[in-house]
Amino acid sequence: MTNAIPGHSAPAVGFEVPLEMLAACHGRVQHQCATLQRLLPHLQHHGADRDAQEAARAIMRYFDSAARHHHEDEEHDLFPALLESMAGSDAVCLRELTASLCGDHRKLEQLWGALRPQLLSVSETTGHIVDAALVSSFANLYETHIRREEAELLPMAARLLSEIELDRIGVAMRARRGIASTEAHQG
Repeated sequence: MTNAIPGHSAPAVGFEVPLEMLAACHGRVQHQCATLQRLLPHLQHHGADRDAQEAARAIMRYFDSAARHHHEDEEHDLFPALLESMAGSDAVCLRELTASLCGDHRKLEQLWGALRPQLLSVSETTGHIVDAALVSSFANLYETHIRREEAELLPMAARLLSEIELDRIGVAMRARRGIASTEAHQG
């Protein structure tokens, strides 16, 4: 499993292009979910060996920080900016979309809350079982969520938001991660 240990293999983009940054984060989420799914058979065959421990730690690091920041980027910056940009009946459709995506975030957080202790036990070699149905639910919900954001939300944001608003969102995303505007970026 050594070559399957998660890293950040999605192309690097910066906070100066926040919509591309959000899309790149989707690629990293998908990569982490794929690693999580590969971890299941690895645990069955090898137990909580060093590769499994490292994979579990990397998955936890990602979903504890970058994925959480991604949800916050959307809920605190992107969704409100989009809602402000809309008027009349168009805003109703956008409110429904953003409310549904926020609902997905809550479900994903709940699933992560159930998965994380299992991964922690793998990382500490105190356990070697991760619930396959839970992994499947988590990965499938993320996949559906990402498809919807990329098909509906991000194209709408690209069409509706001004460069000034996108710059403001990028600054907020950087600040959320404690990154100065001249530092390297990671989503």
